[in-house]
Amino acid sequence: MEQPDSLVADAKAFPDVDDSTLLRIVPLGGLGEIGKNMMVVESGQSIIIIDAGLMFPNNEMQGVDLVIPDVEYLLDRQEWIQGIFLSHGHEDHIGALAYIIEEGIRAPVYATALTRGLLEGKLTEHRVLGEVPLHTVTEDDVIELDPFTVEFFHTCHSFPDSVGIAVKTPAGRIIATSDYKFDPTPVDGKPTEEEKLRRWGEEGVLLLLADSTNVERPGTTPSERNVEASLDDILSKAEGRVILATFASNVSRVQQIIDVSRRYGRRVGAVGRSMVNNFKIAMHLGYLDITQDELLSADEMEKLPGSKVTIVATGSQGEPTSAMVRMSMADHRQLTLRKGDTVVLSAVPIPGNEELFNRTVDNLYRQGARVVYHELAENVHVSGHGGRDDYRHMLELTRPRFFIPVHGEYRHLVLHGELAQETGVPTENIFIVEDGQIVEFGRFSTNGDEVEARLGEHINAGHVFVDGLGVGDIGSVVLRDRKHLGTNGFIVCIVALDEYDGSILYGPEIISRGFVYMRDSEDLIHRAGELVRREIAGGGPAAALSRKIRNALTTFAQKEMGRRPMILPVVLEV
Repeated sequence: MEQPDSLVADAKAFPDVDDSTLLRIVPLGGLGEIGKNMMVVESGQSIIIIDAGLMFPNNEMQGVDLVIPDVEYLLDRQEWIQGIFLSHGHEDHIGALAYIIEEGIRAPVYATALTRGLLEGKLTEHRVLGEVPLHTVTEDDVIELDPFTVEFFHTCHSFPDSVGIAVKTPAGRIIATSDYKFDPTPVDGKPTEEEKLRRWGEEGVLLLLADSTNVERPGTTPSERNVEASLDDILSKAEGRVILATFASNVSRVQQIIDVSRRYGRRVGAVGRSMVNNFKIAMHLGYLDITQDELLSADEMEKLPGSKVTIVATGSQGEPTSAMVRMSMADHRQLTLRKGDTVVLSAVPIPGNEELFNRTVDNLYRQGARVVYHELAENVHVSGHGGRDDYRHMLELTRPRFFIPVHGEYRHLVLHGELAQETGVPTENIFIVEDGQIVEFGRFSTNGDEVEARLGEHINAGHVFVDGLGVGDIGSVVLRDRKHLGTNGFIVCIVALDEYDGSILYGPEIISRGFVYMRDSEDLIHRAGELVRREIAGGGPAAALSRKIRNALTTFAQKEMGRRPMILPVVLEV
């Protein structure tokens, strides 16, 4: 049993890969966290990659725009990579691909039509379109990449072109579910392909890698069709404009909005860069049933009678630069909210994002709008991820010998492992691991041919931060400094000395930001300057004087104000 403490993986590693190892599973993201999904499947000197997603920063990552996987492991094995397979077009599954291509990863990319369409837009923005071959696949395709055979199965998710991925390997078949639920009445009429999963389960599944996001939720996730009933009720009662915020990639939800709007004689417009772009791509590929003539222009959204207007916007999570947030602050250049508008936030805040979401709701009310969100209307949003019973059903269909829960924070992985135990997967065959922990499959015993599993070595698979145009140049030290500055502010002390006799030619000048308001603290600043003057009166090398200034001001700030600002001494010799 590799998880001696309630399914928690032992830290012991087996760094030597020998001929008996047939398969290595290398998680580079998505295990122990929500987002940044990326899994490496390795056999011999051949690699395929499943997904390449990003993660949005948490509150402790000040100033960071995005978080992507660390692909150092892959850069060292670039010539082994045979293909990158994308399950669907959400950011947490494709958002990092342009960045890792920029870093040097080169391999053919396989994706369904809508996923590829969205990906091409991202690669174009990064000026890397054409750097790697792109191939369109369907759930019926089979891709041979020796020694792998890759197959697909359609899944229900909040993205209409989603697939799970099954891979025949020298050790046996593995199935990566990606995000899914078992929806009996999907909007696109295409349920998750249970027959394929059942057939593979009967043939034998070595390993299941399954989504764990909603394992805490009992039962099954409601059908996406439930949202349509709520939308119908809202639009039937609304007298003015209806403005709905949802994820730009939730094309199925957008189609429902279009259908219900038509029912009540409303035309639909799109607001927000990603929403407008996704509208164009989905319309071009036939995933949205609407013509260009039906779409509202920005001018029509403002001037037509409100009862004739529905607007779909970005900003369902309260993202600071999104269209909905700008409207809530009366700062949108095209649209102004007015009394009588109904605003629908068709999403549930991502854990950790509640503050931004709630602030947006408050600001929408301040603009005079009627606001509808998940706590007031239960079915204004349903998840694209299955509930606990959906996860149980997946385990029962596939009947895997080994199980690795993925796509979840650590508690989600543990709970999913316990669920697998309940369905009959042996405890010793369940691996609760996090990013960087390799799991190996092979014939390690000398007394049989049956494939076994064990923990391999632990590799570096941390966060790579994207900040503006910089990728990977922000590390823990910079984040610590930013947190320090944001919490305590800083003091700059500038002194110019005569290089011959060490006398003070200028200063000490004390500048403070985020520590005290200088106009109201003239006496404090003056006393700090006098303290510095006394400390450096004896002269000495610039480096030594800088240390004296830093130590003196640190003690002074702590004693006078109980604060620990960052001290930046600048000693110039003139």
